[in-house]
Amino acid sequence: MMRNIYLVDDDDAVRASLHSLLSVQSNLAIRSFRSGDAFLDDAGALDPGVLLLDFHMPGSNGIDVLEALGRTDPKKFASVVLTGKGNVGVAVAAMKVGALDFLEKPYEAETLLQVIEAAFSRLAEAGASTAQAEQAMAKVSGLSPRERDVLMGLIEGKANKVIAYELDISPRTVEIYRANLMAKLGVRSLPEALRIAFAAGLIPHA
Repeated sequence: MMRNIYLVDDDDAVRASLHSLLSVQSNLAIRSFRSGDAFLDDAGALDPGVLLLDFHMPGSNGIDVLEALGRTDPKKFASVVLTGKGNVGVAVAAMKVGALDFLEKPYEAETLLQVIEAAFSRLAEAGASTAQAEQAMAKVSGLSPRERDVLMGLIEGKANKVIAYELDISPRTVEIYRANLMAKLGVRSLPEALRIAFAAGLIPHA
């Protein structure tokens, strides 16, 4: 499976060096951009991938690019910022606005490849998590308000009788709503329903 990597650097020699190093990887599709603005112009049409982003560039610098991506599609790219040696302040600022990691120039080829692999792993995890959350939210959105009320009661560990009392309906009606919501969620057990509720964000993370 091809994986996309995007090189954004105004230095022709740096881009050429990076492209040469990465082109030996058989499963990478590499695209280069001479400026942050050029990348942002195309970003909406690009497939998800890892972004190697130089910080100091004319026009939109690395921080500007990250902030722009954060406003449009913050999970589409796993961004690694390339900074000058010892420029920790820049690295911290970049990570605050969405960079996954940073590399100080000059960097070792092996270190670069390790950082890129880690970025691809994080991108895959984020993609899977996002898809799962979207599917769960779509299922939950199909519930009626009352079915959702019953689900929230089940999430809180309440018995049918307690839910019935709080909603001012009969326990038998709660059982009907419960059966309907399980059918709509496509599950057969309460633990399965709770997993969907968790993925959809109904159960807050600790």
